[in-house]
Amino acid sequence: MSQPAYTGVEFDSPQSDAPPAATPTATYRLQLRPEFTFTDARAVVPYLASLGVSHLHLSPVLEAVPGSSHGYDVTDHTRVRAELGGEGGLRELAATARAHGLALVLDIVPNHMAVPAPLRLNRPLWEVAREGPESPYAHWFDIDWEAGGGKLLLPVLGEPLDPGGLKVDGRGERAVLRIGELEFPLRRGTAELEPAALLAAQWYRPAYWREARTRLNYRRFFTISELIGVRVEDPGVFDATHSKVLELVRDGVVAGLRIDHVDGLADPEGYLRRLREAVGGGCWVVVEKILARHERLPDAWPVAGTTGYDALHRVDGVLTDPAGAEQLAEAFGEATGQPSWTVTAGAGAREVLTGDLAAELATLERLAGPERAPAVRELLIAYPVYRPYPGERELAPGALAAATARCGAAAVAGVRDLVLLDPVFAARFAQTSAALRAKSLEDRAFYRYAPLLSATEVGGDPGSPAVTPAEFHAYCAELDRRWPASGTVLTTHDTKRSADVRARISVLSQEPGLRPPTAAGAEAADAPERPEPSERPDPQLAWVAWQTALGLGDDGPERAKRLEQALLKAVREAALHTSWTEQDAAYEATLARYVPAAAPELPAALEAAARANVLGAALLHLAMPGVPEIYQGSETEYRALVDPDNRRPADFPGAALARLDAGAVPHGTAEEKLALTATLLRLRRRRPDLFTGYAPVAARGPAADHCVAFTRSPALLAVATRLSHRLSLSGGWGDTVLPLPPGRWRPLLHAATPLTGEARLSELLGPTRPVAVLRREE
Repeated sequence: MSQPAYTGVEFDSPQSDAPPAATPTATYRLQLRPEFTFTDARAVVPYLASLGVSHLHLSPVLEAVPGSSHGYDVTDHTRVRAELGGEGGLRELAATARAHGLALVLDIVPNHMAVPAPLRLNRPLWEVAREGPESPYAHWFDIDWEAGGGKLLLPVLGEPLDPGGLKVDGRGERAVLRIGELEFPLRRGTAELEPAALLAAQWYRPAYWREARTRLNYRRFFTISELIGVRVEDPGVFDATHSKVLELVRDGVVAGLRIDHVDGLADPEGYLRRLREAVGGGCWVVVEKILARHERLPDAWPVAGTTGYDALHRVDGVLTDPAGAEQLAEAFGEATGQPSWTVTAGAGAREVLTGDLAAELATLERLAGPERAPAVRELLIAYPVYRPYPGERELAPGALAAATARCGAAAVAGVRDLVLLDPVFAARFAQTSAALRAKSLEDRAFYRYAPLLSATEVGGDPGSPAVTPAEFHAYCAELDRRWPASGTVLTTHDTKRSADVRARISVLSQEPGLRPPTAAGAEAADAPERPEPSERPDPQLAWVAWQTALGLGDDGPERAKRLEQALLKAVREAALHTSWTEQDAAYEATLARYVPAAAPELPAALEAAARANVLGAALLHLAMPGVPEIYQGSETEYRALVDPDNRRPADFPGAALARLDAGAVPHGTAEEKLALTATLLRLRRRRPDLFTGYAPVAARGPAADHCVAFTRSPALLAVATRLSHRLSLSGGWGDTVLPLPPGRWRPLLHAATPLTGEARLSELLGPTRPVAVLRREE
């Protein structure tokens, strides 16, 4: 029996003259860049207000490296970026948003600044290079002058320095040192010196970029030497780097802040307390904090919560088949020879710490002393979360035990005491730990371990990707109880694959017998001649390419180019055959072989399961506790790969939303997702009281495990199908029912008479309607 199709959007647009909510009901992320400015953002405000969000979340807006496509490379904290329209443009955007009942959230970057070219764009760093440790800006940065022999290493040269290439331009105070197209400040009184003496007289040493690996003497963002760490724990530095942002908050231009990479700071809680005191209690603040599966955000932090990667993991996980994921892991290991997740993660940590982060490790080992140096290394490798925090009474027991087994109790106890009792060592240890976990897990190991790519996402657990309904409900209940205004996300500018790409890949866990077409193509062991390494099929890459292509599907004319670009980043991050610093051109030339000429198709049954995942994930995200964020363009079906692919210009489906508002029936997954998203966002904004509280609703019957349902307030009921392909193979819903809480419940997404008592899931849900939202009649 056929089911009625989804109807159009249920609720009218929010009133544009309604005042902005103090706490967001939902945010919409806009990626600003020179090609999409404040003026462009103003043009989409009416559509975003109609969609139902309450706040616009802007990528960083302070002055950045010219042409920057992201804005995280800040050069001047005192000015709004001219390329985006300057402060006037930002204030005009805020006024337009306010006129439509919206407010602004800013993404701010306290942890680091750019080491730009030209260097003078970062005036504090320019002055430190000119005046050395006596500069009034010297305390802005974590520079180890002793390790650098009294000089700041600047690894900005594309080749080893040729002293014959030095040139002095200008006279007096305007004189600068030129090396090719780069310019550097001159210490006073040195302009007339010969090249060798001139270099020796400066407070800095221009160096070949490869020297950063072992000789860098300033703290940086992860392994990116072009981003220098900023000491915002210093009150003067905090004031100087936050003056413009605080002015915008005080003036009502900005109503909320996202804090980028809070784990890079020496004392996150201290920073957040100073920030909270400065912005007041009415400013919504969330932190980009990656929580391990069983880690919790510190209760003492004065924030609304995280940016939401912890929610992403639970939503993706509850739609992943645990048995199928395990089968895929076994098949991947057999086909590729790659080790288990645990081994992969450990190897990645050891490689990154002793390679890419060798300079940071050397600093810590020097501070700890030779007898305790091995324990520094082993504790960092074994640490199970991003980092320890000041004030903690003990380090992670598992890390202590693992390190003790490798280098003895005395050395480990010595490092433990340093972390707990020495603030300087503790800060550098914690900051290095955060960088190590990000680079070794989310970049290296996540790109190596590829049984199910949908599980290798920020905040994910590739070794155990599935989340049971019970775990999902427990997480949501805790979120509602402890952090009800925390952010939640499914797609961001940092996700390796958008939610809808992951939804397509995830269905492989429900049909784990499928294999990449070239995974079995490695040459036979008894072949008479072995081809050159670059000519041999790479089974690990075959798994990555196959899943990436299936996830992206037929998504436009540049599909092949986008796939190859994503694969290039994947193989360089994995660093199995090539890397960013040691590129193998012959190997990289083979990547095109793994890009199918035509977009591969999922079997029809799995296409239906992918649709169920797309809509199910959207429903869970929008109905669960927290403040959901919609990444630009993801209110409709949105397929994007790792950056820069996910930072392409967005398509805003204003015309499609207008058709739905006029009563059109949604056609296809894209419009169904748009209708679902607009319905729930508008309801959130009109009736935020409906989105309080949380209670699981358990189905009853043979297919009960395939239903994820819960109430909010409790006048709203959300119901999603879980593992729909497995459900179909087992015969469908059958006699499974969903007991309804007391009252008459009216479906919001399709035409139906109100329900009471219990609902047969074969009628409420089904192959053509995998999700439902019901509201209790008042």
